[in-house]
Amino acid sequence: MTERGGATHSKMEVKTSLLDNMIGVGDMVLLEPLNENSFIENLRKRFDHNEIYTYIGSVVISMNPYRSLPIFTPEKVEEYRNRNFYELSPHIYALADEAYRSLRDQDKDQCILITGESGAGKTEASKLVMSYVAAVCGKGQEVNKVKEQLLQSNPVLEAFGNAKTVRNDNSSRFGKYMDIEFDFKGDPLGGVISNYLLEKSRVCKQPRGERNFHIFYQLLSGASNDTLTKLKLDRDFSKYNYLSLDSATVNGLDDAASFRTVWNAMQIVGFMEDEVQSVLELVAAVLKLGNIEFKPESRVNGFDESRVKDKNDLKEMCELLGIEQSVLERAFSYRTVEAKMEKVSTTLNVAQAYYARDALAKNLYSRLFSWLVTRINESIKAQAKTRHKVMGVLDIYGFEIFEDNSFEQFIINYCNEKLQQIFIELTLREEQEEYIREGIEWTNIEYFNNAIICDLIENNQNGILAMLDEECLRPGTVTDDTFLDKLNTICAEHQHFESRLSKNSKFLTDHSLPHSCFRIQHYAGKVLYRVEGFVDKNNDLLYRDLSQAMYKATHSLMKQLFPEGNPAKVNLKRPPTAGFQFKASVGGLMRNLQTKNPNYIRCIKPNDKKAAHIFTESLVCHQVRYLGLMENVRVRRAGYAFRQSYESSLERYKMLCKQTWPHWRGAARDGVEVLLTDCSVPAEEFAYGRSKIFIRNPRTLFTLEERRRACLEDLATLIQKIYRGWRCRTQFLLLKKSQVVVAAWYRRYAQQKKYQKIKSATLVMQSFIRGWKARKILRQLKYEKRCKEAVTTIAAYWHGTQVRREYRKFFRANAGKKIYNFTIQRIMQKYFLGLKTTMPSMSPIDNTWPARPYMFLEGAHSELRRIFHFWRCKKYQGQFTEEKKAVYEEKLEASEIFKDKKALYPSSVSQPFKGDYLEIQKNPKYQKLNSAVEDKVLLADVVNKINRANGKGAPRLFLLTKNNFVLADQKTGQVKASVPLPDLTSVSVSTQSDGFFALKLKEGSASAAKGDFLLSSEHLIELITKLHRTGATAADRDQINIDISDEFLVQFNQDKVCVKFIQGGPKNGNSAACKRKNNRLLEVSVPSSP
Repeated sequence: MTERGGATHSKMEVKTSLLDNMIGVGDMVLLEPLNENSFIENLRKRFDHNEIYTYIGSVVISMNPYRSLPIFTPEKVEEYRNRNFYELSPHIYALADEAYRSLRDQDKDQCILITGESGAGKTEASKLVMSYVAAVCGKGQEVNKVKEQLLQSNPVLEAFGNAKTVRNDNSSRFGKYMDIEFDFKGDPLGGVISNYLLEKSRVCKQPRGERNFHIFYQLLSGASNDTLTKLKLDRDFSKYNYLSLDSATVNGLDDAASFRTVWNAMQIVGFMEDEVQSVLELVAAVLKLGNIEFKPESRVNGFDESRVKDKNDLKEMCELLGIEQSVLERAFSYRTVEAKMEKVSTTLNVAQAYYARDALAKNLYSRLFSWLVTRINESIKAQAKTRHKVMGVLDIYGFEIFEDNSFEQFIINYCNEKLQQIFIELTLREEQEEYIREGIEWTNIEYFNNAIICDLIENNQNGILAMLDEECLRPGTVTDDTFLDKLNTICAEHQHFESRLSKNSKFLTDHSLPHSCFRIQHYAGKVLYRVEGFVDKNNDLLYRDLSQAMYKATHSLMKQLFPEGNPAKVNLKRPPTAGFQFKASVGGLMRNLQTKNPNYIRCIKPNDKKAAHIFTESLVCHQVRYLGLMENVRVRRAGYAFRQSYESSLERYKMLCKQTWPHWRGAARDGVEVLLTDCSVPAEEFAYGRSKIFIRNPRTLFTLEERRRACLEDLATLIQKIYRGWRCRTQFLLLKKSQVVVAAWYRRYAQQKKYQKIKSATLVMQSFIRGWKARKILRQLKYEKRCKEAVTTIAAYWHGTQVRREYRKFFRANAGKKIYNFTIQRIMQKYFLGLKTTMPSMSPIDNTWPARPYMFLEGAHSELRRIFHFWRCKKYQGQFTEEKKAVYEEKLEASEIFKDKKALYPSSVSQPFKGDYLEIQKNPKYQKLNSAVEDKVLLADVVNKINRANGKGAPRLFLLTKNNFVLADQKTGQVKASVPLPDLTSVSVSTQSDGFFALKLKEGSASAAKGDFLLSSEHLIELITKLHRTGATAADRDQINIDISDEFLVQFNQDKVCVKFIQGGPKNGNSAACKRKNNRLLEVSVPSSP
């Protein structure tokens, strides 16, 4: 097991390992004993516990679970991001992360090879790799667009290249290799897709229980009625001969939804609307082509000629492609053969016409698929011309062994032979490079080299493909049997070739080998091939008449798809055969893979029922054999089975030795040496590399793991003991503290109850005593009152008697005086009654008063006027609310401060003091600012903060509270300054009609760090009044001084600047303007009053 790279983690981080909580064996290299049965049993055990991934060194074995598992979430992506390959349990994300980091950090081009038979999950594995890389690479608008295009190319290619088979509902019927290109930061720039051997024979014929390519069913199910009308199609699958009906509908596949997904994906990738329409027209044309049927028609020369039965489908197809119906109809009836300067035209019988029809359908669809790949490459290719880092993802068909194996299985298995060859070579090379890099002696490993099988197939002189091409090009009668005879002649002595008619005749009695077949001993086992169809499929012949007819079509894509049909560029050479083309493609692929660092994913299908929780041992065993997994394990175990960096090894096993636990102070290698010596590990079981420790036998590793597990249990017991003691002590101290608190509270409660009882009794006694005393005093007072009333009555009667006696005695002498007094009383009575009817209004500003009737009433008249005025003023004041009183008090205080001192004051008298001009409580814009101010806001207004540099003003929000004033940004509401009122010493204003004022701060205070504030406001009088009034009402600070002068000093930072106010002319406008004269003078020009 190799540990390759990884992120550097903090020593305090808790590390995990592949070996922790392992179900079965996470890495087959550590499997003991190693045989096929234990290998399969380990896979079964892990599969039953939903562990679908297992390692063979750096190779990932993936079991298809046939259900969704919660192991592909964004959280899992983050868990495996930048982690060591063996640090966590096996996962496909670990391999993808290792490949991506090697590409990004070490500048090594990577390739990920995904192999396995149909239904094993190769396509899903490639999607997971691409989605992981997309998730962990950079972000940004352009990068996200590239990632989206790369990911959305999959639905398009799956729709046109995948089909439902008996083994897989979404089987890839083509091989795909995608090169994803990255820049130096590891961000994707684009990609290039290569496709291999589309199974185009599926277009015309599908095995029982299988379907044609997805796009046909998706188009008929999901396209709108208008689209189908334009394409001359019907939703009924049964109307099309190329669509099998027994499996037209698949459980779990929503063809209509898939069509919408494909449509959106094509738009994201970059297809134009007319291009999408052209593609759908060609798909519809293939369906129409399959409905064309032929009938024989006898000619004079005795030969049969084919004719189209029903020309309606032919007509609709020609309309879709823009071809003259007569041209295509003739191409289905005649074939023109050109040889040097001669042209020979021959008729086609019905069988040949059907062959021509199917050949055209297959070529039309396969070339459309190749055009789609080319068009996608144009959209996703990298635009920059600089060198790119490349990660290749190969999703290709696995080794195939069917009951009836033909040409397709032959070249697929040839491709897998080449992949197995490069796999063994690169694996051995990687092992050898690591041994050399670590300074460990390399010993040659015995393994089966399948180069002899590859040579049997691809040798240019006597290989099977070369002989097949030779037969196809040979003049005369060429059949599959002549090809088999040639194989029997040339390959009979080859040890991996078997045939019934080989020269040594050793298989004459082998009835499992029919006469029309040959058998090849592949690395994965023997495969029997039936030669029927080999020659025709290799020729892949399309009549030139059909090519030329397609080239004449007016459809936008036809000239690109059939360039050989151009009459001006007639090429009499035979086109290259299918086998030759595939051999060249595989050769190019192998050369490409040789230049990259390989990463392998081996996909295994657990059962043929496509069901979860079923593990078919025989099927899995078959796949393990032909994937060569056992041989892969043996190659990995030929030297040292386990290897790990010194740091990781010491971190994991340091508790096994007292000298290394808990911390080793020296070098990691020295610590590992001390640890292994203390554990008595035999010297032959390990070797020291330059950066890693190599362990030969898995038993040694498992022994260390067992001792570590036991040690961890002891440590856990110790930790539990200490923790439980600490918890019990903490609980006891908490209980003790709680008991003291409860007792104190109870004693307090008992004393309170006792006090309340005594207090209640005392109050009752006090009330009784006070009542008794009050009643006693009341009786005394009543008695004294009665005595006083009696004395008063007696005195009154006595005084009355005395007065009457005196009156009678002196009446005549005092009569004139009495009359005078009576007259005066009557005059005053009349005066008062007249004054009642002529009383002025209750308004305090009403100065009217009735005239006096007699001179002697002058004093009383003036005094009554004064008393009446005071009385009505008192009545008027009684109507005021507290808020109105405060406003008038502020107006009065403003008058005391500014009257006859500030020219702006008279214009402010009629304006009410509103206070909150911003409505800060209601305006959501200032909600954040309002929450930042703790006290009630007395004034909120917009002021201009004057800049010393240029004299210009910047708008600020001014908030005044009881304790401070705040300046904030008008747009964002961010607090710029908050000054406590005790730090404000004085306010300076001019005598003129401007709104400028300076707030001077106490020297040495924190608020005065940047100097004083020079501001201007439209509500200057109200602002200064409220500032002065707030300072005057506070008992804990001095009153704020108001300095009214046309010239005053303002402190800016460390400098004092003089602010001077002058009268300006009409050219200055209606507002005051501030200009900077020099570093020490700001001049404010105030317009003169009209």
